[in-house]
Amino acid sequence: MAYKTGNRSQINMFPTTIEAYVSNDDPVRAYDAFIEAIDFKELEIIVTDNKVGNSAYNPKSMLKLLVYGYSYGWRSSRKLERATHHNVSFMWLTGGLKPDHKTIANFRRNNKKALKNVLKQCARLCIELKLIEGNILFLDGSKIRANASINQTNSKESLMKKLKIVEERIDQLLDECDQIDQEETGSLVAMNTELSSKEKLQNKIKNLMAQMETEDKKKINATDAQCVNAKGRQGSHASYNAQMVVDEKNGLIVNTDVVDKSNDMQQFTKQIEQANEILDKQCQTACADAGYSDASDLEKIVKRGIDVIVPSQKQALHKPKEDNPFSKDKFKYNEGSNTYTCPEGYELKYAGKIQKKRQKEYKIRNSKNCRECQHFGTCTTAKKGRGIKRLYAEETKKQLEIHYESKEAQAIYKKRKEKVELPFGHIKRNLNGGAFLLRGLEGVNAEMAINCTCFNVARMITLLGGVRPLIATLAR
Repeated sequence: MAYKTGNRSQINMFPTTIEAYVSNDDPVRAYDAFIEAIDFKELEIIVTDNKVGNSAYNPKSMLKLLVYGYSYGWRSSRKLERATHHNVSFMWLTGGLKPDHKTIANFRRNNKKALKNVLKQCARLCIELKLIEGNILFLDGSKIRANASINQTNSKESLMKKLKIVEERIDQLLDECDQIDQEETGSLVAMNTELSSKEKLQNKIKNLMAQMETEDKKKINATDAQCVNAKGRQGSHASYNAQMVVDEKNGLIVNTDVVDKSNDMQQFTKQIEQANEILDKQCQTACADAGYSDASDLEKIVKRGIDVIVPSQKQALHKPKEDNPFSKDKFKYNEGSNTYTCPEGYELKYAGKIQKKRQKEYKIRNSKNCRECQHFGTCTTAKKGRGIKRLYAEETKKQLEIHYESKEAQAIYKKRKEKVELPFGHIKRNLNGGAFLLRGLEGVNAEMAINCTCFNVARMITLLGGVRPLIATLAR
């Protein structure tokens, strides 16, 4: 059987333009059309042909290069530079321009806020095309590694120890410098270099300690001061918590927000409000998993008239209810007198608030009643008698638990995984987005917005029937 072999010396008639190298159905054309369709004034990037001074790369070309590069999973400025030399679709996209890696990195660094707004414009474009309805929204969060090591995370005590060691070494170096000066032997160059390095480290540690005081942090990372330590399936790492709100109709991303929190508590209201702002209307239903089951936070959205579907921690565990005759639900709450009555008829009075946990505490009026009760030891073993803790938003919690069990809520909740967890999987696996390249909240938010934009553009190509229909739709 004959083999097909190539010939590097074969003379070919190449097309006369770069345009001829890229077919009409190549996805690169969709990314090009999308960037052309967005409003750069809203991004706060100035595009003008009347600039004076040395020539600069067109911001549109640079944004196209970044967004399309991220769709490949190529985030490194050096990889993007190589792509403009060797990859035909990148050559076509930039019109033959070949910016170096420093120019690409500087554009990304200087336009973090604008890059965050690219997703906002993408979502609004999808709303105009009726691909996003904004009636049912799904929210979820996922830990994404920061560009920092967990070993660089320090407590105040460890920073003080390091500062003490550095200051002792600085004093030692100063003494050695004085000695060399007096004896006029040896060189001060090496001493001065080390001294300068130690002084920089001293200032860095002091700044980190000051930031800890200002932001009331218990720990801080020396590489990326805004990341947090978080546990994930691959262990504990310096990470950020990426939040994402997805529309129910086509699974398109409405909004994303990266936060410096190790869990999803107190994020529900903030994220849904941000999504509603982009939608320019209030959604009808908001759904999330038990990680958001903070009743005081959910209550804010409930009061706005939005249907909330979030299971409690107990409901999420799917454990059968224990028939405990002395569980909290067996104690009757008396709203008028703000007291509880135990199964034996004794009253528990209001004893104050636990502000941190947003709870009210109730204790038995006469502890003797508990100690002499036949159920003492089963109901409670406390010498001061039985106590009950009630959330500020206890009624809201009960209503949401009942609502979650309804058929309508269950039907919506079943869609949650396929709608909001799918984009995270695509970004982490297909777009190589399991770890951030940039540091600081502004940087990681910009990166996450680009990744989410890439997901949306890929979905738009599928939903509208291909690259050419999408380009035609965007051109209207």
